Amino acid sequence: MPFRINRRRQSLALIPSIIGGIAIIVMMQQPRLHNLKQSAKTLDIETLKRETELQRYRLNILEKSPSLGFDNLLADWVFLSFLGYFGDDEARKANGYALSLDYFDAIVEHDPRFLRMYLFLFVSGAAYAGMPEETVALMEKGLKSMSHNVPETSYYAWRYKGFIELLYLGKPLEAQKSFEKAAEWASTYSDSTSKVVAQMSRRTAEFLATNPDSKSAQISSWLGILEEAVDTRTRENAIANIKRLGGQVTITPSGSVRVLLPPETESK
Repeated sequence: MPFRINRRRQSLALIPSIIGGIAIIVMMQQPRLHNLKQSAKTLDIETLKRETELQRYRLNILEKSPSLGFDNLLADWVFLSFLGYFGDDEARKANGYALSLDYFDAIVEHDPRFLRMYLFLFVSGAAYAGMPEETVALMEKGLKSMSHNVPETSYYAWRYKGFIELLYLGKPLEAQKSFEKAAEWASTYSDSTSKVVAQMSRRTAEFLATNPDSKSAQISSWLGILEEAVDTRTRENAIANIKRLGGQVTITPSGSVRVLLPPETESK
C-alpha cells in the first residue's frame, strides 16, 4: 500500500492528463447496452450480438492500454463497468455472459492482486458464462503475482480455483493441489477466520487425496460457495447441489441456511 501511495504522489503532475485520458476511455468504453436497457423488451438478438462484439473490441483495447502508473484506478473502473454488465438482467437473459472474461482479462492485466474481483470472476466465468477452463487459466495468471500475504488473505483465490477444478471441471487432483495451497497460505495468519479456512481447505485436500470422488469434499466445496455467494442464482445452485449430494438444507425464518450432512459424510 505505501508503494502505491508513493507512486501516485510521484505522478501528481500527470493527474490532469490522466483524468482526461480516463474520461476518453470512459466515453469509448461506455456500453450501448446501458441505453438499450430502457427498451430491453424490444431488443433483438442480432442487435445485442453487435453490441457485445463492439464492447469486446473496446475491452481488448483497454486491456492493452498504458495506464501511466494508475493500474489500480483503471482496474477499479473496469470492475465497476463489469458490475453494470453483470447486473443488467434483461440483456444477460437475452444474450448471456460471454463478455465476463473479457472484463477480467483487462482487470487481471492491470491489477492481478485485486483480490475481491476473483470471487466475481469465479461466479461469472465458471457458473454463468460456462467457461471454467478459461476462468482457471485467468486465475492462474493472477496468482503468479500473489504471495501468502500480498494481497492480504490471498488464500481465497486458491479456494475459488479449487472449487472450479472440483465442481466444474471434474479434476479432483488439481483441486487437491489448490486446496493444499489455500491451507498453506491461510495457516500463516493468526486470526480465527484464517484458521478456519486453513482447516477446511486442508480437510478437503485430504478427502481428495484418499478419495477423489469424495462426496464430503464436494459438499464442503458447495458449502464454501454458498457462504461466498454474491447473488441468488449462485446461492440456489449451491443449495440444489448440496441436496443432490445427500445434504439436508433448511432455511430458517431469519433467512439463514442450515445444512445437515448425510450420516456417511464427514463435516467440512
